[in-house]
Amino acid sequence: MNEESPQYRVAHVRRALAEDPRTAEMGVRVNVRGEHLHLSGEVATEQRRDELEQVIVELLPDVEVHNDVRVADTREPARLEELR
Repeated sequence: MNEESPQYRVAHVRRALAEDPRTAEMGVRVNVRGEHLHLSGEVATEQRRDELEQVIVELLPDVEVHNDVRVADTREPARLEELR
């Protein structure tokens, strides 16, 4: 990682994730700790989760990415919820 500030690095990554057509993602949290970049949040698909990491690897190949983004459970409920 070069000598830019962590705040600049976070802003740079957030912008790339928002502008890249593969991700167009603004709801993922990005944190930088030393040489490590941590992603967290939730996305709709496993593919989107993988694409987030790919965009960062292409942008910052010297950074270790920790992808803790969860895939949202969009399945139908197993049973009907009874309201009283």
